[in-house]
Amino acid sequence: MLNILTKMKTEPTKNIVLPDWNELDLWEYMLVANPDDVVKQKVKEEKQSFYNEYKTEIAIKTEPHITIVNFLAKEMMEETLCRWIQRICDNQQSFKVTLNNYSGFPSHAIYIRIQNQQPFKQLTNGLKALEHFIKDNQCPPLQLVNKPHMTIARQLSEEVYNKAISAYAQKTFYELFTLNKLVLLKRSSRYKKWERVTVFILPPERNLFN
Repeated sequence: MLNILTKMKTEPTKNIVLPDWNELDLWEYMLVANPDDVVKQKVKEEKQSFYNEYKTEIAIKTEPHITIVNFLAKEMMEETLCRWIQRICDNQQSFKVTLNNYSGFPSHAIYIRIQNQQPFKQLTNGLKALEHFIKDNQCPPLQLVNKPHMTIARQLSEEVYNKAISAYAQKTFYELFTLNKLVLLKRSSRYKKWERVTVFILPPERNLFN
């Protein structure tokens, strides 16, 4: 199974019908950070504005979130994975997330930048501990996000991207929220909707003056 998935990632896909995850008895998991309701609504308004201007439907189909890690795993591994992720979260205090202006991934996505990425890097470093368990169960490697961001729109054509990045370079966005939990989602197929598995609580931020 692992050889099939490695081949899927490394070989050209033209004229190749790739198997879906459920055909390989795997689920896709995604660990995400969600903004609070106020910031979520403001980001949704930005996504709607993008759709209004560029008619890119995926901008309004996806909820505002910050992806921490994606991975494929067998459902029987879920309980163990959840225990390990909670232990990792136990070592990460709640922290402030600052969203500050726009950038892009040439030439396919526009996103809101995260100003202080260090706490997210601490999380991803901790999550690397799952790598051996994933590989030992013949699953492909973790897909850790090295540059956390909040997507406005993705899967853009090069033409739309070039127009949008030029316009968004002139725009401003600034919001702040406290991240105190992470959410694990899963789906059995790339054609299915995500469903919530569980929520991981981050310990409160310690007050150094107490």
